[in-house]
Amino acid sequence: MAFATRQFVRAASSTAAATAAAKKLIVKHVTVIGGGLMGAGIAQVAAASGHTVVLVDQSAEILKKSAKGIEESLKRVTKKKFADKPEVDIFYFILLIKLRKAGAEFIEKTLKNITTSTDAAAVVHSTDLIIEAIVENMEVKKELFKTLDKFAPEHTIFASNTSSLQITNMANSTTRQDRFGGLHFFNPVPMMKLVEVIRTPMTSQKTFESLMDFSKAVGKSPVSCKDTPGFIVNRLLVPYMMEAVRLFERGDASKEDIDVAMKLGAGYPMGPFELLDYVGLDTSKYIIDGWHSLEPNNPLFAPSPLLNKLVAEKKLGKKTGEGFYKYK
Repeated sequence: MAFATRQFVRAASSTAAATAAAKKLIVKHVTVIGGGLMGAGIAQVAAASGHTVVLVDQSAEILKKSAKGIEESLKRVTKKKFADKPEVDIFYFILLIKLRKAGAEFIEKTLKNITTSTDAAAVVHSTDLIIEAIVENMEVKKELFKTLDKFAPEHTIFASNTSSLQITNMANSTTRQDRFGGLHFFNPVPMMKLVEVIRTPMTSQKTFESLMDFSKAVGKSPVSCKDTPGFIVNRLLVPYMMEAVRLFERGDASKEDIDVAMKLGAGYPMGPFELLDYVGLDTSKYIIDGWHSLEPNNPLFAPSPLLNKLVAEKKLGKKTGEGFYKYK
């Protein structure tokens, strides 16, 4: 009798586990909104891992540029993935031919998994996951999600690639708060292994697990975080960069010496001022201003007069030719 009971319990447990697994959404079809560097990169890694992807942006011209960028990126990835071997003999040449063929097939297969569209509402009717990667503007994002909520199937998960804006606020513009989360990829997406998976108080366990599984499926190492300003990386990185600016503003050290100190002393690949110029001073200002509005008494989020001045002068960093440094 005891044996029969144990067998029954095992069977019931297996059935419950199988049912739970069946309920978890396995993402196969992905819609990426935004054909910029981030959106195109996300579309690339999703397609390269076997997902069917639709990349959406406002104009065919932008999407054409995105497609070209993805193809060039795939060639670089292929060169590393199917790298030539150093041995020089007959086996090397045979292997070289096979590697080049495999690389070409990988590119062709990945590109076949991607289609483009300028009409988001028309292409989300059968998608499993929508990833938004558009301008860092809360109102624009909310309006997008509100619209797509009307056209996407009930099972579809919504995710934002925002690096700094509150996911909960976006989720509240829809009727699917439990199927909403954050997927923060890092630039350049094909190379950077990290994804921050953001869970709001309303995100269901099923949605969270689906987002974690998807991140692993595209070859990334996901970390989870609550919906707190900046999540993990930017919450640590942005205040660090701002403190470097304040150090310079006070005249405690030159920007050049601060950069050298952090590269040689902390082992960072870039100094804080080099990084600020790379990220874009306007982007950094937008982030810190947003956090300051949420927590005005937090000294880590205090605005910088120097940063504000440079942004007002349109000295935004590498993209404009001048920021904290000048670029040719």
